[in-house]
Amino acid sequence: MIYKIFYQETKERSPKREQTKAFYLEVDAKDELEGRIQARQLVESKTDYNIEFIELLTDKHLEYEKETGVFQLTEL
Repeated sequence: MIYKIFYQETKERSPKREQTKAFYLEVDAKDELEGRIQARQLVESKTDYNIEFIELLTDKHLEYEKETGVFQLTEL
């Protein structure tokens, strides 16, 4: 399963929409909830990011992200 992680680079400041960034993470999970939990734990253990939202990408959404040229899986 591939998730799009929306985040702020630091937990020190209040989140601002203009500073929200995103990356893509592949997680091996049996269902969406388990995948979200694993993704959050992985990001929190490896970074200082303030996670705003974790979104599971559907097949159509994933195709769109690939077409935009921005899609690249991140390894943590």
